[in-house]
Amino acid sequence: MGDDELAAIRERRMAEMQAMSGGGGGGAGEQQKKRQEQMEQMENMKNGILSQVLDQEARARLNTIKLTKPEKGQQVEAMLCQMAQTGQLGGKMGEKELKSLLERMSGAGQASNKVKFDRRRAMDSDDDDDLSDL
Repeated sequence: MGDDELAAIRERRMAEMQAMSGGGGGGAGEQQKKRQEQMEQMENMKNGILSQVLDQEARARLNTIKLTKPEKGQQVEAMLCQMAQTGQLGGKMGEKELKSLLERMSGAGQASNKVKFDRRRAMDSDDDDDLSDL
């Protein structure tokens, strides 16, 4: 699909949504439309940046992460966009590089997730083990 086709589909969908919501006869409908257009524009920019910095395999892995853990997927996307905008990425990132980036991200948060069990038995004594008194 080309960009023109996608734009036409979006316009048709927007018209359908406006018709379903009552035609959008007020200023609130226009503000909502502007916000939605702005969100679409941001999404398109993000997708453009990600397609420039990730190869096919890395992009597929990122999509899988977004399906399983949406918050983490958004976090990784935001970090990749920021790295691309600041010039920290040299070329296209492959799957191995993305995996190492993910390991570094999860490695930083793992230290705080440890739970320590301190098992103490109440009144633990060798005398309690002797059942000959019964």
